[in-house]
Amino acid sequence: MSDSALLNEPQAAAVAHARGPLVVFAGAGSGKTRVITYRIANLIANERVAPYRILAVTFTNKAAGEMRARVGKLVGPELGREIWVGTFHATCARILRRWGTSVGIPPSFVIYDTQDQRTLVGRILKELDLDDKRYPARAMLARIGKEKQELRGPADMTRGSYDDGVAQRIYARYEERLLAAGAVDFDDLIVKTVALLDGQSPDAMSLARRFEHVLVDEFQDTNAAQYKLLRQLSESGQNLCVVGDDDQSIYRWRGADIRNIRSFTEDFPGAKMVKLEQNYRSSGAIVQAALGVIEPSKGRVPKQLWTANETGEPVDVVAVQNERDEAAFAVRVVREAQAAGRDLRELAIFYRVNAQSRVLEEAMRAERVAYQVVGGQRFFERAEVKDALAYARALINPRSDVDLLRIINVPARGIGQTTLDRIVAFANAEGVSIAEALRDPRATAHVAAAARKKLAAFVSMMDGLTDQTRAMAPSDALEHVLARVGYVEALQRDDGVEAESRLENLRELVGSAREFESAESAEPPTLATFLERVSLQSDTDDVEDEGKVTLMTVHAAKGLEFDTVLITGMEEDMFPYRSLDPSRDHDVEEERRLAYVAVTRARRRLFITHTSQRQVFGSTRFGRPSRFIDDMAKEVRRHSVTEGARAAEPRFVDRGAASSSFERTSAAAPWRHPQAAPPPRHNPGDRFVDREFFDDADPSETGVQRGSRVMHEVFGEGRVTAVEMSSDPKVVANFPGWGDKRVLLRYLKVL
Repeated sequence: MSDSALLNEPQAAAVAHARGPLVVFAGAGSGKTRVITYRIANLIANERVAPYRILAVTFTNKAAGEMRARVGKLVGPELGREIWVGTFHATCARILRRWGTSVGIPPSFVIYDTQDQRTLVGRILKELDLDDKRYPARAMLARIGKEKQELRGPADMTRGSYDDGVAQRIYARYEERLLAAGAVDFDDLIVKTVALLDGQSPDAMSLARRFEHVLVDEFQDTNAAQYKLLRQLSESGQNLCVVGDDDQSIYRWRGADIRNIRSFTEDFPGAKMVKLEQNYRSSGAIVQAALGVIEPSKGRVPKQLWTANETGEPVDVVAVQNERDEAAFAVRVVREAQAAGRDLRELAIFYRVNAQSRVLEEAMRAERVAYQVVGGQRFFERAEVKDALAYARALINPRSDVDLLRIINVPARGIGQTTLDRIVAFANAEGVSIAEALRDPRATAHVAAAARKKLAAFVSMMDGLTDQTRAMAPSDALEHVLARVGYVEALQRDDGVEAESRLENLRELVGSAREFESAESAEPPTLATFLERVSLQSDTDDVEDEGKVTLMTVHAAKGLEFDTVLITGMEEDMFPYRSLDPSRDHDVEEERRLAYVAVTRARRRLFITHTSQRQVFGSTRFGRPSRFIDDMAKEVRRHSVTEGARAAEPRFVDRGAASSSFERTSAAAPWRHPQAAPPPRHNPGDRFVDREFFDDADPSETGVQRGSRVMHEVFGEGRVTAVEMSSDPKVVANFPGWGDKRVLLRYLKVL
């Protein structure tokens, strides 16, 4: 649906609603971003609302950028720049930069990412003499994050056990360390802004009255803290417009509360409700399949998704033998798309858990298929990039201990761990930052003279860099720092491939800063604003525009769309993931919504695979097709079986392409390929040998012997290592990349 097209009736109703609360239930592909952008344009053009008094919030930088660009086209670039458009975290960071001093947040605060947080908690565990195996940093941070999302500080935590008390101590010390470092974590961006608005300071009162209209996208993904923030910011005018879809609420595990959108009209009794049910994205078959998946969902707000698009190709449901057969099929889908002239950027392969990606990646590499993994190690998480950013952050905010400890001996300056431990102990005892401790003669009184000299040189170098980079553009500042501290020189001395790759990454970082400088923004490009932009990057912002197949989890696919989608691993226990226990029915509900999200990412073609067995997490799972496949209307499904699955005696027997019925057998029931010969009958008293192994079987009986070359349709070419004589002979053969496999001889071609 192009920007020049007319709004449909429900869209127009949402755009025209000028005053009072509004909830828009927007089905997948129904044009919700268009509604938000046109609503903003209508408020400015027809309701005479000043642009700077409009706040539009979403969850990803990609979505915010798209929204900002669309609004700019509608109202013009100058007015567009005045509107506050951004993610929750970016918006709160901007607010705290301006008004954060009211809640003790300095304008130069830094944002600690996950690794920074773990480093800090690791230090705290040592300070408190706690076992990091019993209280791992990751688990402690998860607990702290959960408390913050519910707006509970250390004193508000529920203490029902000894471990709760320990977590409370860690949380309290963690907060102290963040405050001392002039740092915040991601949850703090929301929590501190809520605290600011809860106060009675002039800044709080000014901020509470600033926005006349607040609009939020993906409202179903909000947690308790985010919902309170939205209510605070819209309290004066009650002009809160929320757009979302309870059918696409998939982030309960990170705090999202589906009740926020389902009970919005109870929280705001006079709110207007609009439902967007026409899908503009997908073919008729895909929309019908998606509706079949989501309709059984419990407690959903009724919506009847429909489309005027053509029916298109049926949904291809493919039974495969195992995860390698599945990967081989994925490669075939890619090759067919290439042969048809399709852009690989429009093809995505989804999986439920990250562990599934390994075999898919191996197959892509083996077939030289260009691909990208969304959610893998991101550029800004690479060691050399984090080192460079830590230098920059330490210049802006010297009190950030995490950054200072990361760089003080990188590159190596001969400052040993024992020396650092003494400095850290002094800083903790005195309640000062490490930067302040380094300037205190008492901190280095018991440090060797040579070490004192090196520490003094480091302090002098950082002071000089602070002065030198103060007026520099971000890219120039980064280049200067990396050269001055000796980082580039150290990598240049190491002429290995890895060192060159790290140098390339640093050049890419500088290039990223230059792009940031050239982008239009309401604020001047400083090193501080560049670091803030980097800190707020998300996984989906890393989706590249090059011609590569995209591999990603379904969670990471939220908000994206592709011409062709392959959903792998659609088996019970994989998708829905380990949710067969009736006592965990709420998990099944979220898995159903996740499946709905996966299906609705596809525009034209949708493939679904399920295996009869899968190696995952070091064990073999025997699977049956996911219940979500059965929920799709039969008339939009087209079933098929790969040759690998057909040759491996599948547990599920395809009844034909026009049928959706699979023969289901219990785990204990015998099953065999329909073409397999029945076992021979034996009379009582007959000597019967079930099977015998021969390293050198008579080739006249089997046609093969040890060393024979054989070909298998799935495993490729292999070499026989043993022959197993029985009523239906088997061989053990070694297949490169697969290892030893025992295969029925009748499924092999002797070369």
